[in-house]
Amino acid sequence: MLNRQSVLEKYFPPIWLRFLIIILLILGIFFRFTYLDRKVYSHDEAYTSLRISGYTKTEFIQQVFNGDVFAVGDIQKYQQPNSEKRLIDTINSLAVEDAQHPPLYYVMVRLWMQFFGNSVATTRSLSAIISLLAFPCIYWLCLELFQSSVTAWISVALLTVSPFHVLYAQEAREFGLWMVTILLGSAALLRAIRLGSKQLWGIYAVTVALGLYTFLFSGLLAIAHGIYLFAIERFRFTKTVKAYLIATSVGFFAFVPWILIVINSLSEIERTTTSAQTRQSLSVLVSGWIGNISYLFADFWRYEPFFPDLNLPVLRWGRFLIPLILILVVYAFLFLYRQTEKQVWLFVFILSGVFTLVLILPDLIIGGKVSLRPRYVTPCYVNIQLAVAYLLAAQIISSKLIARKFWQLVIVVLISSGVISCAVSSQAETWWNKSSHANPQIARIINQANNPLLISSNYSLNIGDLMSLIHLLDNKVQMQLVTEPSIPNIPDSFSELFVYNPSQRFRSELEKKYKLVDVFKYSRLWRLKQKSS
Repeated sequence: MLNRQSVLEKYFPPIWLRFLIIILLILGIFFRFTYLDRKVYSHDEAYTSLRISGYTKTEFIQQVFNGDVFAVGDIQKYQQPNSEKRLIDTINSLAVEDAQHPPLYYVMVRLWMQFFGNSVATTRSLSAIISLLAFPCIYWLCLELFQSSVTAWISVALLTVSPFHVLYAQEAREFGLWMVTILLGSAALLRAIRLGSKQLWGIYAVTVALGLYTFLFSGLLAIAHGIYLFAIERFRFTKTVKAYLIATSVGFFAFVPWILIVINSLSEIERTTTSAQTRQSLSVLVSGWIGNISYLFADFWRYEPFFPDLNLPVLRWGRFLIPLILILVVYAFLFLYRQTEKQVWLFVFILSGVFTLVLILPDLIIGGKVSLRPRYVTPCYVNIQLAVAYLLAAQIISSKLIARKFWQLVIVVLISSGVISCAVSSQAETWWNKSSHANPQIARIINQANNPLLISSNYSLNIGDLMSLIHLLDNKVQMQLVTEPSIPNIPDSFSELFVYNPSQRFRSELEKKYKLVDVFKYSRLWRLKQKSS
């Protein structure tokens, strides 16, 4: 074991691998920045823009869902920075209604948009830029964990064209930034443990605070770091353990103002996360977990069950890769356990295990689907990629020619699958990580109409979906929105009337005066026609 590890530490990437990594870095940057505005600006991203604008959801409903007719352009101010609201209002909007999302990313995006504009591509471009920081961070983490440059370079190669990471690098959400804080914090911890300087522990404390102000699950990451450190220190209260506790305490202390806000908002957080508490069958959970792991390396066969006729350019034959990827991941963990020292494999196992247990067990025992949302399990996925990278690095230096050629082929297949996946998804206007799947097609129907009025209410998820939809509608479109159980007084001055996702009651009331024609599947869009007298 130690002999293989010693060889791996001294092994320098061959020319073919260095050339491949340079090409992949170029491709990775290209995939992160190409067609930033092509995919639908999703329900969740629209809420990001609402927070950036400084308005609360309550204010938006009061001012827009009041039965008045608004032009699409008039509603845009709730999706971008404006003169009526300041930066402090963005923070207040989160604190009052959405404390589960700390403010760091939202503040950064607001400042970004104030300088560079309000387009969808501009908004998402900050996430794409932030995602590039993950490359040096994962390289540093691998050097600290494995002391192997070839492992570090293979990790970078896998990350550059990972479909999972590319998708979230193009989303106006905080998860790309969280990925960077996970890698940076883990690398800083390992270096602080190794060298023990106060400056390094200070850097780690800063990463703890940054992680917490990015996403609340960073608290779990800090706990996992602590479990790892106690384990390698044999559960003794050593100088290193003391330094960790001080640094972590400083990081958490810096987060105290937002912790108090979260505590005061627990009831609101519980209400907004109800949808994630729906019990799922074991088969659904297991297939979801396996599928999500496979999307780290390949994702060009995704089938959207709710909207199967949408524009998803999938290659479904690629599904045969799923069991092969699962076998590769399991073998990578076994190989890591057998071939590395305890402090190496324990780091990967503990960080993966903590998030796996904390998210999966409640879904199994209580019921829910939080563990099916891959963005929440990002630290686990990071460690899966680390294990696979170590396996590939160790095997391509094998003394057996056949083994070297086989694992070089595995690298080519994995990387090719990632490139194909990124190329395929880049051409789509929606993908599995997006909500509001139907909006692009609905917008095309409405935009083709002459002098259209779009009518809707606050039913179900309409608020976020309508905020998503306005990014696709032409300025000529007018909107009339109400809060149920109110029914709008529809003007007679419009040539065509549409109703977006009406509730059964809302539809029944309209049918007293109008004939409703379903113009988009799944009852997402209806056309109103005056009943003949």
